Amino acid sequence: MDNFKIKGEYIHLNQLLKVLGWVNDGGMANDVIDNELVKVNGQIETRRRNKIYPGMTIDFNGNLITCQ
Repeated sequence: MDNFKIKGEYIHLNQLLKVLGWVNDGGMANDVIDNELVKVNGQIETRRRNKIYPGMTIDFNGNLITCQ
């Protein structure tokens, strides 16, 4: 499991997927979220702009990170 340092209080889920390079662009980020392919703290997440805070885990396509 890798770690990702959040700059600021939080980052939106769709932005995080782009920053991590797990998707090519914002449209693709929104598509994978809409298709229930992303988990936050072990639960499927469908809110594109869900606020991700330190301590939360994100799982997508075999990739797993913990935000700090």
